[in-house]
Amino acid sequence: MTYDVLRKIIGGILLVSLIALGFSKPVQEYLQIPANITLFEGQQLDIAKAEAVSAGLSIDNTSVALKEDNHSILLSAKENGKNEMLLELAGFPIKKVDVNVLKDFKVIPGGQSIGVKLNTVGVLVVGHHQVNTAEGKASPGETAGIKIGDIITEINGKKIEKMSDVAPFVQEAGKSGNPLQIIVSRESGKVKTELTPLKENGEETYKLGLYIRDSAAGIGTMTFYHPESKKYGALGHVISDMDTKKPIVVEDGQIVRSTVTSIEKGSNGNPGEKLARFSSDKEIIGNIVRNSPFGIFGELNRDMKNGIFDKPMPIALSHQVKEGAAQILTVVDNDEVQLFDIEIVSTIPQKFPATKGMVIKVTDQKLLDKTGGIVQGMSGSPIIQDGRIIGAVTHVFVNDPTSGYGVHIEWMLNEAGINIYEKAEEKAEEKAS
Repeated sequence: MTYDVLRKIIGGILLVSLIALGFSKPVQEYLQIPANITLFEGQQLDIAKAEAVSAGLSIDNTSVALKEDNHSILLSAKENGKNEMLLELAGFPIKKVDVNVLKDFKVIPGGQSIGVKLNTVGVLVVGHHQVNTAEGKASPGETAGIKIGDIITEINGKKIEKMSDVAPFVQEAGKSGNPLQIIVSRESGKVKTELTPLKENGEETYKLGLYIRDSAAGIGTMTFYHPESKKYGALGHVISDMDTKKPIVVEDGQIVRSTVTSIEKGSNGNPGEKLARFSSDKEIIGNIVRNSPFGIFGELNRDMKNGIFDKPMPIALSHQVKEGAAQILTVVDNDEVQLFDIEIVSTIPQKFPATKGMVIKVTDQKLLDKTGGIVQGMSGSPIIQDGRIIGAVTHVFVNDPTSGYGVHIEWMLNEAGINIYEKAEEKAEEKAS
């Protein structure tokens, strides 16, 4: 047998051995472990292991403790910091896992029905209309190139904040014959245009030929409240204008308590709806400073209680959520928050913010009998799993009202201006310096 032939045989045996090793259960198990694990102080993670695999920490610090036996590895998060876990098989390294321990963080879950009032930046154009003049019908706004969804922010150099700011300019320009110098804001940027108001036939008033609005109202559900900062998050999705279908650009807004008066039950192809009214006292319980794809956010001026979970509760990050049983907090009658069973059908561990992180299904027969599943107004209902807040209900599937989407809580916290990673980063910087 020649040397070349022998070398090929030995090479083939080694290749087959490496392939077999790659398909072995211990290696396959550890290849599935993520390269990064994030835990909160006091949290533990149990990882199943094969007897041939060993684990150890590469950094000698107090952030995390590791215990192992023949069948498992137990990681215990002790204090804010970072470490590395090294996994070996028969003395050969097969995996390095970064372990990040975050400061213990808790928020109070919501579930309460809230009334929402948004005040727009400027006045929103929601339609065109024809002014019936002596010379015929025309829309000055449409002629000036103003589009539905535009926001009028300035007229003749003066800032426009509400509808009542517009009328004096219109009448003055109509009488003088001088066109209005208008600045509108749209997705592509700011646009300047001139608009000459027209006089309605048989009347003494001049008109823009535009339908405008400066506020919008609706209902939703509170998701969480952070007692230390007073910050809250609700709804879990953006509020869009009912006419333009575009997100409302918020100047400011308020939230009040609301009372559910009845339920329009959902069915296939026809999403249901909570019918509610603002509570009779109309007491403002918080402001609105942000309307984003992840919900509305601001600060509360008073504590809120749901009567079920009124103490701060830990959260779960997207990679810690698992398929299976969970619960939601929501109101379906009057102002009583109730707990209902759901199932997490699927969940996606997300490294970057995304609005659709979970698919959920209502399994609670009481809720199905009452609402048919997920209905409008339920958006923002907090989702609880294993004693942790994991996210909020956002959308219903039109063709299956028992199911819908949920958003992970960490992205709502981020939008609220709460950085759960901040203290870990500060500590890491201190150690580096």
